[in-house]
Amino acid sequence: MCRVLRVHRSGYYAWMNRPQSGRSKEDAELIELIRDAYEQSSGTYGSPRIYKELKTSGCRCSKKRIARLMRQRSIRAERSYKKHKYKSGRPSNVFDNRLRQGIIATHTDRVWTTDITYISTYEGWLYLAVVMDLHSRMIIGWSMKPTLAKELVMDALLMAVWRRKPKDAVIVHSDQGSQYGSDEWMRFCRQHNLQPSMSRRGNCYDNAAMESFFSSLKKERIKRRIYQTKEEARMDIFEYIEIFYNRSRRHSSLGQIRPYEFEQASCGSL
Repeated sequence: MCRVLRVHRSGYYAWMNRPQSGRSKEDAELIELIRDAYEQSSGTYGSPRIYKELKTSGCRCSKKRIARLMRQRSIRAERSYKKHKYKSGRPSNVFDNRLRQGIIATHTDRVWTTDITYISTYEGWLYLAVVMDLHSRMIIGWSMKPTLAKELVMDALLMAVWRRKPKDAVIVHSDQGSQYGSDEWMRFCRQHNLQPSMSRRGNCYDNAAMESFFSSLKKERIKRRIYQTKEEARMDIFEYIEIFYNRSRRHSSLGQIRPYEFEQASCGSL
């Protein structure tokens, strides 16, 4: 081998017997911590979130070092779906878009957002409705059903009201789906001091927080699985929302803080 590569044998043996440098040993230990954090996130964390995870656990390292080690060993986060282009859209004829009027979610239970997505199983479609607190990005209500009946969104909103019991008026922002313009939806909102708000038609950016959550759900969980039954999908999505997303997943818009921890810190500062 030395003859083919034109390397002196003495130099090769000297290199073989040379002890591993301290830096190399630290890199090897750091790589194990990186792999642990990566696996705990089910392969969804990139270098910024892994850096935050290791820093929180007391590990002293830099962002660039973690990014370099991950790049050298081809450790990459799962990529998201491509973004589609949308037109500006027409205003709603049912409810005004309160978020475009300059209202900001400065604290919890000020603005909630809600939307619907669908999950494919071998038994057919399963529909998921979610309610999110816009300030903390916490999922506070959700419902899963085999049809798009209005009960899907009503149950999700009912869970949010039951959990939070807001004392002041809350803005509930949605798209222009028929479920959100039904008489039952409007009556429920009036009874519980909720103020409906709607996005422009055909414009997902008016409800960007919900679009981001559904993108994360599909990228980090649904894309990796093939659900045999709707019940299997329900259990897996429940685990993602309640255990991983709300309590474990670090959120970039919150400074890489978990939604549950962000809410606790917000409540403590009031």
